[in-house]
Amino acid sequence: MSFNKDIRNFPRTFWIANTMELFERWAYYGMFTVLSIYLTDPVSKGGLGFTQEQRGIMQGVVTGILYLLPVIGGAIADRFGFRKVLLAAFVTLISGYFAMGQFHQYAPVFAAFLIIAVGGAIFKPIIVGTVAKTTNKSNETVGFGIFYMIVNIGGFIGPWAASKMRDINWQYVFMMCAAVIGINLILLFFYREPQRKAQTGSIGKALKEIVSNTVAIFIDLKFVFFLLIIVGFWTMYMQLFFTVPIFIAQWVDTTVIYNKLGILQPVFGYVEENKGIIRPEMMINIPALTIILFQLIISSFLKRTRPVSSIIGGIFVTAIGLGQLYFHTSGWLIALSLVIFAFGEMASSPRIQEYISTIAPREKVALYMGYSFLPISGGNFLGGLLSGNLYGSLSDKYNLLRGYLAENNIQLPADARTTDDALLFNQSMEKLNLSSTDLTQLLYQTYQPGKIWLIFAGIGLATGVLLFIYNRFVLNNNR
Repeated sequence: MSFNKDIRNFPRTFWIANTMELFERWAYYGMFTVLSIYLTDPVSKGGLGFTQEQRGIMQGVVTGILYLLPVIGGAIADRFGFRKVLLAAFVTLISGYFAMGQFHQYAPVFAAFLIIAVGGAIFKPIIVGTVAKTTNKSNETVGFGIFYMIVNIGGFIGPWAASKMRDINWQYVFMMCAAVIGINLILLFFYREPQRKAQTGSIGKALKEIVSNTVAIFIDLKFVFFLLIIVGFWTMYMQLFFTVPIFIAQWVDTTVIYNKLGILQPVFGYVEENKGIIRPEMMINIPALTIILFQLIISSFLKRTRPVSSIIGGIFVTAIGLGQLYFHTSGWLIALSLVIFAFGEMASSPRIQEYISTIAPREKVALYMGYSFLPISGGNFLGGLLSGNLYGSLSDKYNLLRGYLAENNIQLPADARTTDDALLFNQSMEKLNLSSTDLTQLLYQTYQPGKIWLIFAGIGLATGVLLFIYNRFVLNNNR
C-alpha cells in the first residue's frame, strides 16, 4: 500500500524527468554500445576503419570529459533555470548525434562525439536535481529506485534499437539517436521548473566556488587516495563498452545462441555471410537485463552488509566475470561471464557513494559525494587509452593476421598489406585455403588474444586489495 501511495504522490514533473532520462539513455547507449565497432570496422563493412589506438584516444578523452563537466552544468542550471538549460542540452545532443553520422574523418567525428559529451554533461545534473526536488524523505528511496530502473531500461532498449538500425545503414543509428532526443524537446513543453533556491552571482563566481571546493577536496589526501583507488574499478568496468564489443565481433562464436532462439531469431539475431549471429551490442545488453531483473533483490540481500565489504566483494566478482573471457569463445559461456560481471556491478557500483558518506567529514558529506564523479572520469580516460593500446597490440584480429603473414613469409599481392582489413582477411583466406572460422581459430590459437582480459581482471583484483588495505590500515575503518 505504501509503495502505491508513493507512486501516486509523485508530481508530473517527476515522471516527465524520468521519461526524458529514458530517452537520453536510449540515445546514448544506442550509440555507445556500437561505437567501438563503428569506429574500427573496415570501411568495406561500413565502419570508419580507424585504428584501435585512435579509437582508444577518442573514447578515453571524450568520456573522461563527459564525467568532468556535470558539476559545471549544474552551476549553469542553478543560475539560468533547469528548463532553459535542458533546451540547450537537447539542441546540443541532437546536433552532435546527427553530425556524428555524417562525418567519416577522424577529427570531425571526434568533435561531434565531444559535442554529445557536452550535451550529456549539461543534461545529467538537471535530471538528477529534478528527481531530488520532486521527492521528499518519505518517498525519495522509491523515487531514486524508479530513476535507476529507468536508466537501465533506456540502456537496454538503446542497443537493441541501434542494432536494428545498423542492419539498414550505420547513419540510421545516429539519426535514431537524434530523433529520440527530439522527443525530449516535445516533452520539454510539459516540464515544469521545480522549486529551487534562487542563485545569485555570475557564472564566473560559481566557477570560482567550484575551484575552491575542488582545492578543499584535494587537501584531504586520504580521500584523494580513495578516489585514485576507485579509478581502477572504473578502468576495468568500462571495458564492457570499450573492448568487449570488438572482442565478441572478432573472436566469439554467437551462432550457438542464435540457433537456440527459434522464433526470436529475427528479434535478437542477424544473418551475416549466411550465418546467424548475435551482435555484440545484444550480448552486452545481458548485464543491463540482469540488473533490471535482480538489482532490487541484490540490494535487499546486501542492505545489512557494510558498504566497503559489498564494494570489495562486488569488485572481485566483476573481475572474475571479466577474467572468464580469457577462457572462452563460446557465446553461451561469454553470456554467463557477462551475467557474473553484472552481479559484481550490482554489489559494488551503487554503494560507492554510500561508502563516501561514511568516510567524509560529517559537515562535508554533500560536498564529498559531489566529487564521486572524478574516479569515473579517470577510469573512462585511462580505460579508453588502455583499451586502444592493449587491444591493438595484443588482440586485434587484423593486426595479428598481418603479423602472422609476416612471420610465416606468406606473400600476398603487393597492395594487400595496406588494403582494407576485411579485404586483407578475405585474400588471406584464399591464400591459406581456410574458411573464415578456420582462419579465426588459427589466429586465436597462435596468439591467444584473450589474454587482454587477464590484464583488466588483474586491475580489478588489485583495486579490491588496495581498497581493503585503505579501509583497514589507512582509515582504520570497520564500516
